Amino acid sequence: MTDDPELTRVEGQQCQQQTTGRDMAARYYLSLDTAILLGILFIAIVFRFHKITLPLVDGFSWREISTAMMADNFQQRSWNIFFPEVSWTGPGPSYQGREFQIVSYLTALLYQLFGWHDWFGRAVAAFFGLVTVFSLHRLTALCWDEMHAHAAALAYALMPAAIMIDSSFLPDPAMLALVTLGVWLFVKYWAGGSRWLLPLATLSFSLGVLSKLPGIAAGAVIFYLMVCWILEKKRKQVSWVFLSGLSSLAVIGAYYIWAIYLGRSYPPFHVAGTGGYIWDDGFWTYVRDRFYFKSLWNTSVLWFYGYPFLVLLAVGLWIPLSRAEDPKQRSLSAIPYVWLTAAIILYLAAAGEITSNVWNFHIFHVPIAMFCGHGALLLATLGSRTVLTPAVVLRSIFIVAIALAWSTLPLVRTMKKPIAMNGKLLGEELARLAQPGDLVVAIAPEVGDPVAIYYSRARGWVFPPGGGDAEWSKFVADDATAIAQLEELRAQGADLFGVTKNATDKEGRLFVEHHDGVIDHLDKTATKLADLNNLLIYRITRP
Repeated sequence: MTDDPELTRVEGQQCQQQTTGRDMAARYYLSLDTAILLGILFIAIVFRFHKITLPLVDGFSWREISTAMMADNFQQRSWNIFFPEVSWTGPGPSYQGREFQIVSYLTALLYQLFGWHDWFGRAVAAFFGLVTVFSLHRLTALCWDEMHAHAAALAYALMPAAIMIDSSFLPDPAMLALVTLGVWLFVKYWAGGSRWLLPLATLSFSLGVLSKLPGIAAGAVIFYLMVCWILEKKRKQVSWVFLSGLSSLAVIGAYYIWAIYLGRSYPPFHVAGTGGYIWDDGFWTYVRDRFYFKSLWNTSVLWFYGYPFLVLLAVGLWIPLSRAEDPKQRSLSAIPYVWLTAAIILYLAAAGEITSNVWNFHIFHVPIAMFCGHGALLLATLGSRTVLTPAVVLRSIFIVAIALAWSTLPLVRTMKKPIAMNGKLLGEELARLAQPGDLVVAIAPEVGDPVAIYYSRARGWVFPPGGGDAEWSKFVADDATAIAQLEELRAQGADLFGVTKNATDKEGRLFVEHHDGVIDHLDKTATKLADLNNLLIYRITRP
């Protein structure tokens, strides 16, 4: 210390300048990180809202249409969210055991406010996709660091599977958005955040699992962090988390018990997502089918990720982050591994169901994006201590360009091909010919897809009639059985019968060839209203 007042004043000014400089640098980096996150969100918006008005005729048409029908029935028949109803099993009521209908209910509210538009459901799903991008970014920043957060969020924004699912009228985008938000809020609470984060995290996570049951896999992260607290003997925090978890599981369990009861109590006695599990098919059946690995690989390469994202994933998994010195940070850095492990366990138990309905892979996409982002950073930096060198920037641009050219653009284009367009055209023609209150029977290009009924804006049946244990994705063996089914529907009030001329069942049989006897029967007993290049429509005469 010195008694010289002038020297003391100069030292004080220098200290103040250094402090101001540090504050300015912190604000600069904060604003830079915020700008990067906003840029990634903009990229996600571009890819998720591109062609947002595409009709529900893409590769996910079948599942999207059922969700869209439930939105229609909320707005037109009943606003009771606990009674989701489809329109492809006759005049109804056609209640089904389904997940909690957040996406369809929000879409129904939009219908009520702005009128019916088939793309509103896609817009709602895309909004949830943006929530996932943001939550994933903040979760990764807590687990690893801001640079990894940018890389993981960008990987998710560009991942073909995430783009496709987030822009489809499905419950899965809400599921992933809400469970990711819930996990992030809980991790923030665990790391020392406000105690009010715990109820918010519990609410968000519970709604996410209610939106789609596979979201329960993300709960492994919460359980893992609770175990970390148990090892640290933080009994008070563990007690609160345990009580929150019990309340969450009680609500989730109660709803799904109700959904099963509802699905088993009303025709067609259908509970979504049943079948295809290891306890249904048997362990040795799964082993014999090699846990559907071939289907998983084909979906990964040809649809969901492509080779660039799979390479980034492999690199990110193969080379882990350097071990953190802080024990708390070491616990946080393991979260992506915990989530991925839980998702893999879920797959091993439900591979048949997941590979049949591939949107169920969405629960994997948070950890996959995190590891893809880590892999991209490893390849871009190649041991460099800074990411701001020209070489690192150029390598980063090259990695993004390869991912876009070889994965994102071609695979999203493939998944969004309008394969069910003839079904939509059939539905619109039925709508033109139908009278108020008419019930329709319709066969879309993919047998069992209710797309034609949806676009007819009427109620009716797919053909062959489906639901419950009935097989409705392939034709019956002979014309006599099919004619008997058709006559039964006529007795129940069917007014119009329509079929696309390219309607094919899962065994590759064309309706117009396999069931030419049914067409002869219709020519004799019904009135032909339309015979176009791509469709046939008859008005069914009353018995």
